[in-house]
Amino acid sequence: MNLTFEEAMKQLEEIVRRLEQGDVPLEESIDLYKKGMELSALCTTKLQDAEKQLVQFIDQDEEA
Repeated sequence: MNLTFEEAMKQLEEIVRRLEQGDVPLEESIDLYKKGMELSALCTTKLQDAEKQLVQFIDQDEEA
């Protein structure tokens, strides 16, 4: 899955919206839930990577 953070969040928000409506068939709900979990993990990873980059940048800036 090669999405930007923003794209993944937009898809995740759409999945949450659809699931909250409550009129999605069970099988589709399960598929949406799985996809939502994948997107959530992707967003978490991207946020952690961004945090690591910021920490490295700050550390380099403090050493200069």
